[in-house]
Amino acid sequence: MAELIIVFREVLEATLIVGILYTYLDKIGQNDALTRLWQGVMVALAASLIGSLLFQKFAGGFDGDASKIFEGIVMIVAAGILGSMIIWMAKNSNIAGELEEKAADAIKNDDLGYGIFALAFISVFREGIETILFLYAVTMQKGGLSVPLSFVGAGLGIGVGYMIFIQGKKVPLKTFFNVSSFVLIFVAAGMLTYGVHELESAKVIPYYGGQVNVEEDQVIATRVSGDSKIFIFNKSSDKKKTISSAEKWASRVWDINPPKHADGTYPVLHDKGAIGGLFKGLFGYNGDPSWIELAVWLCAVFSMNLIWRKVLSNI
Repeated sequence: MAELIIVFREVLEATLIVGILYTYLDKIGQNDALTRLWQGVMVALAASLIGSLLFQKFAGGFDGDASKIFEGIVMIVAAGILGSMIIWMAKNSNIAGELEEKAADAIKNDDLGYGIFALAFISVFREGIETILFLYAVTMQKGGLSVPLSFVGAGLGIGVGYMIFIQGKKVPLKTFFNVSSFVLIFVAAGMLTYGVHELESAKVIPYYGGQVNVEEDQVIATRVSGDSKIFIFNKSSDKKKTISSAEKWASRVWDINPPKHADGTYPVLHDKGAIGGLFKGLFGYNGDPSWIELAVWLCAVFSMNLIWRKVLSNI
């Protein structure tokens, strides 16, 4: 579901940008500039596709802790960009006026219309790169990506743009953006938290909370709640990995994930199950968070909501 909202939002923004520029150029009779506009859009889409392939190839070149560090950094960067996008959209309520001014300046200073080409390319390519980054983050967080939902989101975004600019219908865009922004705040918080989770796994951020006592043949892990668990050193086991597992277990605030089924599948309420996975993608739900992950999620949700609502109240 997170991919549907993200793609819908990004495609709608790109559609609005192109629609505003097209309407303005058509109104002032700049047919040559209209051609440059569509050229910029098509080149931006092609560049976004190439960028997606290159990013996937680059991301696939890591393994072990390096892969976890890379994924953690990407998740944190994606959360930061998504959060800033939410705030930027709340601040800039007069996008149409700003785009028309940029288009007028581009036409005035460039008789060949390449200014319009550049404006269209940069605007659409930016949305494309953001979509690639956000979808990669969702894939890492959920362990997969729903392609059909992504296409549904794209179709909805294009459909709303068509209704506005072709059919001339009034669409409550403010409501669309406000509702999607509220949901995306939780998506961004979930991305940030998962990024921290990956950095914890790679030992870049140490596990916090609980206590671990290492003995000759075992490790006794105790949570803040007082629950304890014994990890035995086997001859075939890696001692460092056993200690790391004990530290991870001790750092958990709670563990409400139901056990896996006998066939290895996850129950629906597990954070990797059908319903739990949906909540994980949308709201950053975690069945067994560490203390640091819980603190990061709460701080992110509270601070972004506070800033977003403050910006809206000042408009």
